Amino acid sequence: MSVSSMTPAGPFWLHSAQARFRFRPYGHRMDLVYPPVVAFAKTWFRALDLRISMQGTEHIPATGGAVLASNHVSYLDFIFCGLAAQPARRLVRFMAKKSVFDHRMSGPLMRGMHHIPVDREAGAAAFDTATAALRSGEVIGVFPEATISESFTVKALKTGAARLARDARVPLIPMAVWGPHRLWTKGHPRDLRKRHIPVVIQVGEPIDVPAGAAAETATGTLRERLNRLLDAAQRAYPEKPSGPAERWWLPAHLGGTAPLPEVAAAGA
Repeated sequence: MSVSSMTPAGPFWLHSAQARFRFRPYGHRMDLVYPPVVAFAKTWFRALDLRISMQGTEHIPATGGAVLASNHVSYLDFIFCGLAAQPARRLVRFMAKKSVFDHRMSGPLMRGMHHIPVDREAGAAAFDTATAALRSGEVIGVFPEATISESFTVKALKTGAARLARDARVPLIPMAVWGPHRLWTKGHPRDLRKRHIPVVIQVGEPIDVPAGAAAETATGTLRERLNRLLDAAQRAYPEKPSGPAERWWLPAHLGGTAPLPEVAAAGA
């Protein structure tokens, strides 16, 4: 690896998981699971000789709360988003759908790393949990597109990331990840043993979302920043498809065969 610039389920369990954030504030949390997981991920990166390039990591604060908002192209994005916070020595708490916490394998890890379950039928509880965590000094990771973008462009965003930053009075930090989709993404075979894959991570300048700001306006700004960061990451990517069969991992506007955004949205 090379780095540059650098299961229980149900309402009662969900309430208990969220309570851990209220009663175990930032600075007093015992992270027994997260550091070994980070170490394992870095060992995996080295074993695969992933060529990871990170820019802009200085925008992630060393202390205090922040919302880290990333594009979403693969099932592995959260690993690389978390990696971008390592220079600041931060552990990112991700908001993820409740079904991931219900899984017998991933559930214990997600709970052990103090990530935040999101029940889409009761989203207010997760929002309140994340807001409290931000106010206590945590970095919260959010994928505002909500699902993987099969067009490999930035889809329409939900307003949750902007509302979290506004209500908790913390910076909203945009970031783009490009490359992990070649290992595992929606609609394509998983290949977690593929070696020498470049991964580009771009972290942008924080966005201030003042009290009283319209979440829709801040979300529009966030989408503009994400588009800019993703475009820079895609154009800086050091590899091109080796042939027609490999063009699937490029967006259509760069000559790839990924579906156009409107086609991907219609099929979602």
